[in-house]
Amino acid sequence: MFVEGGLPGEQVVARVVRARSKLIEARLEQLRTASPERQEPACPHIALCGGCSLQHVPQSTQLQLKQQALSQQLEHFAGLQPERWMPALTGPEYGYRQRTRLSVREDPRSGRLQVGYRQRASSELVEVSRCPVLIPRLEGVLRDLSEQLQLLEGRSGLGHVELVGGLHPGLIVRHLRPLSEADRQRLLDLAGRHGLACYLQSGSEGILHCLSGDGAQPAYRLDDQQLTFHFAAGDFTQVNAEINRQMVNQALDWLAIQPGERVLDLFCGVGNFSLPLARAGALVTGVEGSAEMVERAAANARLNGLGQTHFYQADLSNSLDSAWLHQDYDAALLDPPRDGAAQMAGMLAQKRVQRILYVSCNPATLARDAGILSAAGYRLVQAGIMDMFPQTAHVEAMALFVSGKDRK
Repeated sequence: MFVEGGLPGEQVVARVVRARSKLIEARLEQLRTASPERQEPACPHIALCGGCSLQHVPQSTQLQLKQQALSQQLEHFAGLQPERWMPALTGPEYGYRQRTRLSVREDPRSGRLQVGYRQRASSELVEVSRCPVLIPRLEGVLRDLSEQLQLLEGRSGLGHVELVGGLHPGLIVRHLRPLSEADRQRLLDLAGRHGLACYLQSGSEGILHCLSGDGAQPAYRLDDQQLTFHFAAGDFTQVNAEINRQMVNQALDWLAIQPGERVLDLFCGVGNFSLPLARAGALVTGVEGSAEMVERAAANARLNGLGQTHFYQADLSNSLDSAWLHQDYDAALLDPPRDGAAQMAGMLAQKRVQRILYVSCNPATLARDAGILSAAGYRLVQAGIMDMFPQTAHVEAMALFVSGKDRK
């Protein structure tokens, strides 16, 4: 039985929300005897918001729970444990999130605009005035944002709003109908008060139109590798800059790339791992499902003077027959979505790629794919969690697999 909102040793009244043969999920409704570990949540919206469900749990306990979840999944799905458990990657407990998307919805009864996040287990919105996991610059926008969007003439035609940190912090407003000049000016003034660029994204196109005049694209930087990455609304990028920095450094350390080695980066996005690998001297082939992100990855390689990288678009969940697939590689890196990469794990095992680094956002699919690699003769040399989303139940992990013939 899992009780959301509870801690081991507590006495609670909980409501069952889902029951299966071997698993019961419940939600705390009344706390009768509290654990001495219990702490006061920092967010005033925790009772409704479906986001940060572990704020009552100390950070050290959160890490233990996430480590335990990964270990149990590896044992359950693959009968595996790593030869070495590595220390968790950790960063700030709050004020870490560099990017967020807020839903915008007009209440048909009152005509009032709601701005916020999805409520827990509901399609309704919880309006937010604070979000302590956001970096302070972005959190400081929330109250003003809600007030100003209410005043727009075209508020009923808004889609969603993104707040983006990084090198060029920005406000991105998606609109389904054209906005008046007065509305554009109001948004520009709002962004200016908070030191943000202002971008509009029409519902019919993916490109951003910068109202601020300088035309700067959203971007982030990896200072340790002296790399800059441009991205667009809708592109996947890591929201925790400090953990991303540590994660990239750890990937380079674990793979121990030698200059001239050929490396395959699957689910490469805008080049978050591809470019650091290339900076380390690897000959990198990056593959991504989104054609737009492939273009941006290639542009980022040119921007950073890394001509030895090549990027391809491919659906990595289906059978493949591409030129990049028939090349030989010394190492591979996978950073798949929650569905994992079962087919790619099988393909890499078939090609006998010596070192495979798997970056995961879902312990269950990591464990499933680890079983595929183990059955093909790979050793799970080391693994560890990465606390990319403190205060939440999300478990991010990294695992290194080495071919049984390679004693490295």
